[in-house]
Amino acid sequence: MKVDYAKNKFEVVFVDGNSTDNTREVVAPYPVMLLIEEGRGLNAARNTGLRHSKGEIIAFTDGDCVVPKNWLNKMIENFQDKDVGCVGGSASRYYDDFLSQYSDESIMPVLRRFEKKEILSEVKPPLQYPAGCNMAVRREVFDRVGVFDESIEYGFDEDELVERICRAGYKMVLDPEVSITHKHRSSILELLRQTFRYGRGISIVLKNKGMKSVFSKWVLMSISGLITWTLIMASLASLAILMPSFVSITLLAAFLLMPPSGLSLFYAYRVRFRSRKLSELVKYPMIDIARSAVFVVGSLYQILRPRKVKN
Repeated sequence: MKVDYAKNKFEVVFVDGNSTDNTREVVAPYPVMLLIEEGRGLNAARNTGLRHSKGEIIAFTDGDCVVPKNWLNKMIENFQDKDVGCVGGSASRYYDDFLSQYSDESIMPVLRRFEKKEILSEVKPPLQYPAGCNMAVRREVFDRVGVFDESIEYGFDEDELVERICRAGYKMVLDPEVSITHKHRSSILELLRQTFRYGRGISIVLKNKGMKSVFSKWVLMSISGLITWTLIMASLASLAILMPSFVSITLLAAFLLMPPSGLSLFYAYRVRFRSRKLSELVKYPMIDIARSAVFVVGSLYQILRPRKVKN
């Protein structure tokens, strides 16, 4: 309601996905269109809003986000080029607790953040593409490439669409000035559950698109990397148990400590340029490793699950 875009040139379409937190009562007093979507997932909600909207450009955000007053103006500036099909911006923490700081500053940030403006013709995993909570798409693009794929749940729900947009010949803009704040997960368990769901989501893309999607290739590389490291660790552990020696134990320790040590060096380099606690040198790598493992487990879980049979 407070954005500084001309009031007669935009509408607000609010889609409630069968929530239980009095959302409808909160929204009711405001001059917005309130729609109900029966909890079939985020992409189904987006498509519901899209079908009932009238604008030439459709901007998306989520219920755990806060947009600034200049959000729409900054977004629309990037559509002056007719070849631009979608625009995305950065999402930073709303709260300033430890886990919110980690979510922004990790080598694997929870949401996308961009340092400079880029105009790209293809997506580049893991981070060079818009996030659905802060993106906009031309209506004509939906008419040409189709809407959000409602079979993709859990995470990476918007990314397959962005890939389709680029493959249709449109450009995408990643603009750090199109910035919102996001209420990140408040506990490690919630963060790991979210990461598990992200792993499941990207594997749905893999099942649906096969190797045609760049996301499929990226997730297979992630899975292969973790499996390879696990096999090496198992082999070295067996060697250290069956043939204990200085060399076998040293190799086992080296491979075991390689991931956290490398991450700690990365964060140590960053701490040099910021006034931050040194505790992140230990805590951040541990959370990174846990998230990486959970992401791959979620991916494998979804890959091994049988496809849903539609009635």
